Amino acid sequence: MPPPTDLIRQTPLFRGLDDSALRSVIAEARGSRLPAGNILFHQNDALARLWVVTAGRVQLFQLTPEGHQVILHIAGPGQEVGLLPALTDAPSPVSARAVEDSSLLAWRAEDFRALMRGHPQLGFNAIAILGEHIRLYQDRIRELTTERVERRLARTLLRLAKQLGKRTPEGVLIDLPLSRQNLAEMSGTTLYTASRILRGWEDAGIVSSGRERVVIRSPHKLVTIAEDLQR
Repeated sequence: MPPPTDLIRQTPLFRGLDDSALRSVIAEARGSRLPAGNILFHQNDALARLWVVTAGRVQLFQLTPEGHQVILHIAGPGQEVGLLPALTDAPSPVSARAVEDSSLLAWRAEDFRALMRGHPQLGFNAIAILGEHIRLYQDRIRELTTERVERRLARTLLRLAKQLGKRTPEGVLIDLPLSRQNLAEMSGTTLYTASRILRGWEDAGIVSSGRERVVIRSPHKLVTIAEDLQR
């Protein structure tokens, strides 16, 4: 199956490339599939490729020295994975795992660097993306070190709703298999604490949750918690 040209054209990494450059990019791409639960690469691996997700979702996470898992981001269609290691030869700072059956396009790091030399817009795009990653991770570090758990969990749900939310009669469904353990790992807290907070929010009519399913019933109340406006 040929690479999805329209998706590549809209991907931030390839945005602004002319048709000739897009043809060069597509010619170097190789498709692959990653079943749910499978690891794409591990933290500290040296990566010889970078990927763009074309279908499904890929979770990026870190393991702390104490062995705790912290989920940093979930990459969906059109988002790149492994850009920094592919450009710098540095070990990957994260691991990547498919959270649902996924399809990806892959470029060898050396081929992608050659494309950057031939098409400077690629370099500008890569710099902009890495800058955005740094900003997001700085925000996450600030949240984890300075904010109350309720705010962190509320912000996590709002981020997921913005990226993956679907409106339903019940509210905004986060369209991703999502356990309470996942939410705890994304918020930098324990399963017990995340479960306790979610139970309180369910009683207050803010969210409803089931097995790997979360619906935000009152986004405005969740924003109030995330921004600490209730104080």
